[in-house]
Formats: sequence, C-alpha cells, structure tokens
Amino acid sequence: MSIFPVLSIHQFDATGIEQELYVNRFSDHLQKHHARIAHPHKHDFYLTMLITHGTGFHEIDFERYEVKPGAVFFMQPGQTHYWEFSPDVEGVIFFHSMAYYQWQFPNSQLSDFPFYFSRRNKPFLQLTDSEIPRITEQFNGILQEFYADLSYRYPKIGSLLHCLYIDLSRRYAIEEPQKVIHFQPYAERFKVFEELLNRDFKSEKSATYYASNLHITTKHLNRICKEITGKTSTEIITERVLLEAKRLLSSGSKNLNEIGRELGYEEYAYFSRLFKQYCGESPRAFLQRYH
Repeated sequence: MSIFPVLSIHQFDATGIEQELYVNRFSDHLQKHHARIAHPHKHDFYLTMLITHGTGFHEIDFERYEVKPGAVFFMQPGQTHYWEFSPDVEGVIFFHSMAYYQWQFPNSQLSDFPFYFSRRNKPFLQLTDSEIPRITEQFNGILQEFYADLSYRYPKIGSLLHCLYIDLSRRYAIEEPQKVIHFQPYAERFKVFEELLNRDFKSEKSATYYASNLHITTKHLNRICKEITGKTSTEIITERVLLEAKRLLSSGSKNLNEIGRELGYEEYAYFSRLFKQYCGESPRAFLQRYH
C-alpha cells in the first residue's frame, strides 16, 4: 500500500476514450482540485505542465526545481511530488493514461520520448524567452481543442500532443544529450532492469540477482548501466532503495528502525550509514529537515 495517496485520472474532469485525458488552465486546475493536490501525492497517469506566469518550486521525488515562466515539467506514474506557487501562477496542464496514448499511437511508445524513458531522467525543462511563445501556443492549442465541441476533436488533440512531445524532446536533447538514449542498443534491456528493480528492490539488492533474471552476466549489466546512466548497477539499486526510504521517512508513518527493516536492513546502524553515504545526511537529519 502506498504511503502517499495515488490519484487516478478518473478523479479529475477527464474525458476522451474511457475518460483517459484531462486538460486545463493551471490556475483553474489548482482552484478546483486544491484539496486533492495540496499535499504530497502520486498519480497513475502521465502529466505535463507549462508555467507561463508566477514563481515557486516543484519537488519531484525529493528533487526541488524552480518554478518560473517557461518551466516545463513531466511526471510518470508512481512519482511523488509536491509544489508551492505564488498566487499569480498560470500555465497549462494536461495528463493522460498510457491507454490513451496507445489508442492514439498503437505503433509508438511513450518511452520513445527522453523525459519518459526513465524516472532517472530529469523531469524538467527551462525554456528560453524566445522559445516560450511557440511552446505556449502549442499547449494552448491542446487546451482550446479540448474544450471545443468539434468533429475529429480527439484525433486532433492526439496529433497536437504528439507534435508537442516531439518538439519538447528536441529541446530536451539539446539540454540533456546524454539522456536521449532510446535508440541505443542497451535501452530496452535497461528498461526491463528498472522494472525488475521497482518490483523487487526491498528484498533483492544484489546486481547478480537482476543480471540472472535478465539472462546476462553481472559484468554486462554493469556495462549497460554505465552506458545509459554513467553509474554502476549497484549504485542504481542503492539509489532506488534510498528513494523509497525518503518516501517512508517523509510520510512519518513509521519509526526509523521499522523503515530500515521494511527495506530489508535488519541492522539500523548499517542502513543509517548507507543513507548518509549516499544522501549526505543521516535518516534522522533528513526527517527533521523535511518536516
């Protein structure tokens, strides 16, 4: 069971095939759904938003990003986030399910886009002043079509959304060229590794276990991870465990010893040392600072 509420797209004013699409002006979204989204939470859908006015911060999986005009954020299902904005914040937000995208583009995958390839890829772009008008026009085009009662409405929204994702991917490739990796030969194997890791990280922390499930050697798994992320497989496994540790700590639902045991560490002292080594502070210090 998740320690944070997991919001479903059906809790919003979604429409489209089986109610799998939602689009709104950001200020209207905040006002209408404030009670639901005011505290840290997760989603079961893919979210993209553009800020056109206002300031603040947006925290995604405990990484904090500055909010200002031209900020674009991408979120995948299962990520934890929280935000605080100035009263004058404005922009456009849309989200959709995997089913919606596959309905529109059965021969394509969301993971083809670098910001959705891996949760390790940065979920943020800061547009330049010269880029903001064109990208804003694209977001507004999706918004206007969503609320227009016209024939061929959903195919057009799908086309506009896909073109926006392509343009944002091109921009992402300029800022994060090493993260545009979906054409690399190791990409698919790395995706399967991440899926296994997200399923088994609490009980299995050995690179050998994951390599065996992938039917490759530990050395080859390490080569794949280094090529894709610049980090070893052991580092990736540990970082996934510690992300969950931060989620458990921030929820305040369990004490430190219980959290260590839930994550597979019978000795709290070892868990605490590992946390401090990777995060730069002890679990207790993180807990005090976060709250």
